Amino acid sequence: MSLPSHAEIIVIGGGIIGCSTAYHLARDHKADVLLLEMGQLTSGSTWHAAGLVGQLRSSASITRVLKYSVDLYKRLHEETGLETGWKMTGCLRLATNDDRWTEYKRLATTARSFGMEMELLSPGEVKAMWPLLNTDDLIGASWLPTDGQASPSDITQSLARGARMHGARLVENVQVTGFDLVDGRIVRVRTDKGDIGCEKVVNCAGQWARQVGAMAGVSVPLQPVKHQYIITERLEGLAPDAPTLRDPDRRIYFKEEVGGLVMGGYEPNPQAWTTGDVPDDWQFRLFDDDYDHFEQHMVQAIARVPALADAGVKQMVNGPESFTPDGNFILGRGPECANMFVGAGFNAFGIASGGGAGWVLAQWVVDGEAPLDLWTVDIRRFSELHRDRNWVRDRTLEAYSKHYTIAFPHEEYATGRPAITSPLYERLKAHGAVFGSKLGWERPNWFAPHGTAPADVYSMGRQNWFDAVGQEHALVRKAVGIFDQSSFAKFELAGTDAARALNFVCANNVAKPAGRLTYTQLLNSRGGIECDVTVARLADDRFYIVTGTGFRTHDFTWIKEHIPAGLDAELSDVTEEYGTLSLMGPKARDVLARLVSLPVGNDGFPFGNVRQIMIGGVSVRALRVTYVGELGWELHAPMADLGTLFDALMAAGEEFGIRPVGYRALESLRLEKAYRAWGADITPNDSPFEAGLGWAVKLGSGEDFIGREACEITSSAPLTKRLMTFTVDDPYVVLLGRETILRNGEPVGYLTSGGFGYTVAKPIGLGYVRNSDGVSDEFLSAGTYELVVAGDRFPATIHSGALYDPRNETVRS
Repeated sequence: MSLPSHAEIIVIGGGIIGCSTAYHLARDHKADVLLLEMGQLTSGSTWHAAGLVGQLRSSASITRVLKYSVDLYKRLHEETGLETGWKMTGCLRLATNDDRWTEYKRLATTARSFGMEMELLSPGEVKAMWPLLNTDDLIGASWLPTDGQASPSDITQSLARGARMHGARLVENVQVTGFDLVDGRIVRVRTDKGDIGCEKVVNCAGQWARQVGAMAGVSVPLQPVKHQYIITERLEGLAPDAPTLRDPDRRIYFKEEVGGLVMGGYEPNPQAWTTGDVPDDWQFRLFDDDYDHFEQHMVQAIARVPALADAGVKQMVNGPESFTPDGNFILGRGPECANMFVGAGFNAFGIASGGGAGWVLAQWVVDGEAPLDLWTVDIRRFSELHRDRNWVRDRTLEAYSKHYTIAFPHEEYATGRPAITSPLYERLKAHGAVFGSKLGWERPNWFAPHGTAPADVYSMGRQNWFDAVGQEHALVRKAVGIFDQSSFAKFELAGTDAARALNFVCANNVAKPAGRLTYTQLLNSRGGIECDVTVARLADDRFYIVTGTGFRTHDFTWIKEHIPAGLDAELSDVTEEYGTLSLMGPKARDVLARLVSLPVGNDGFPFGNVRQIMIGGVSVRALRVTYVGELGWELHAPMADLGTLFDALMAAGEEFGIRPVGYRALESLRLEKAYRAWGADITPNDSPFEAGLGWAVKLGSGEDFIGREACEITSSAPLTKRLMTFTVDDPYVVLLGRETILRNGEPVGYLTSGGFGYTVAKPIGLGYVRNSDGVSDEFLSAGTYELVVAGDRFPATIHSGALYDPRNETVRS
């Protein structure tokens, strides 16, 4: 087929993701689609994928994406006439220790929260389903009957035929060599067979996606890792419909194939391939067999399936798979290029994800925004740090090695640290700080008391920091504490049209007089919450915007992309210029008053205001705002002066017992106030009205803003879900999020976040109560509630507002 001179959308890569995206663009959107594959379809990593298809993930949206894949694979052959090799065998996951069993009980609860049925089976039930297994060491297993397996090449070919049937053009043996860009947009794709004009490009180039992205300046942080599995000869007694099997405590997996077994694993010492460019000619190619490295899996597999000791091996497959630094795949529009979208880095579950990922990516390409909450896989979760190939390699290998380890709550990565530190790093370490990492920044999670080892000890119950965090929490409630929040992302918007631009982007009214603060959401066209920020108006033509550490790239890109064309409004990232210390607690004013000459009482410095003040010779941008529910200030100062500011505050607060406080305490404090966390309690799936934030939407102003039309509809109709607070009386219940909410014994939602409130002395969770007929006050108050935690039911109390200081008297004192 000869190449056209122009196509509306060009998809690069003919693996399962590229073909699925082309199929959905053509089928659902009737788009003019051209797919380019430099070799043959499936020739990268799709052809040698193992083909296991699981659905359950920790995100409801990603689980929905994977469930869509299964639904598509079941019926695709009816449309295209090509079989996909789909077999709904179900999946067993084995548990051999108490922590793993607790993990499965939590997973079963999550599954039910997401509308799936996962059963927990005894060793005897497992043995009956898989007679060849040695079950002597089992506690039990989880069983998800709707999981299965498929043929990667067959699925891809069926998707490709479907794409062609709906009008897409797929051309093989065409290599993309570059792009022509104008004003940050690709206008032409250069290939070895000629150039093609286009409106949009979708980078689904698999292990070459990083290289393709780099041609347009887009960072796609991938690391190819060698992944091995074997295919055995026939095994006597192995049923053709045997469930797929994951044995994570032995780091191995199995699936039936033509009477034999596919067996592979995720070793603790994985082997990276290159950190440089993947060779263009690496098509339908494998590495040499490496039985020395694979022996660790073989030993474990024979212990689990003794019949393997006498089975012949038909083939070993040793091929590269693209993995990411956090184990989640990558979707979305590259922040560096306005019209390059990416679908890559599927961490060896591209087959499970392929159908659904192509569905949502196609919608994203057409609409310009994600169709649902896809934050966990959004390319904008990365930062400049992820351009460091060595850092990406090391972190990715750690993520790979954790693929089958127990997912303990609050577990931190160890590699590539410390990458970014605040000037207070050594000071905080001297105070016993136990650090976590967020987007490369080292941040104190908690402070180990004197005589206590400054290290996390992970467990499924209360962890070793519980009491220490309770002391930090109490300090902030009763006296004063200081938080180093220098990792906050910070932007400035300047220009004669800055107020007009920002008021269009924000749901709340930010065009207040200079010196005022505004808490606001930024909404998508569906009225869902895309960003959650604080805006300070510094001058008529200058605004200061503060958002969470991990949302830096996402929020900056969202704001920049949505500033109306032609306005004089320039957005800049000033994160590294300013450090942030949050001085919080009832004695915060006493500390501050000792250091500044300006009045800091309610008359001189009321809540929701910003002032420029001097502390110890340091010029400080002081914001009177809180995320812990206490009197306090965020103090933003030049990063180089942060140590001076910290020392001055610590000296002035010595009388009141001031100490540094960590993020674990902050989480507990905010839960007692029912303050929402973006990415958990509020997401692109949730409207401000459902989240109890309708008061922060300027519908009454008559001004236009993004999402206004959707908000008008939502605000005038009965709400079908509402965010509420829940407590349980048993103080030893550990709430993490995704626990099922029962009303009168029936599921009505799940927790979006959870923790412990030390002031109220109870576990606390936030979560949406759902009802298709409406969630009225009467509906909420008429119910009796329980929370399902790791399979056990606990009576719960529902609350409509904050548990601590519900009238905000302390905050405004």
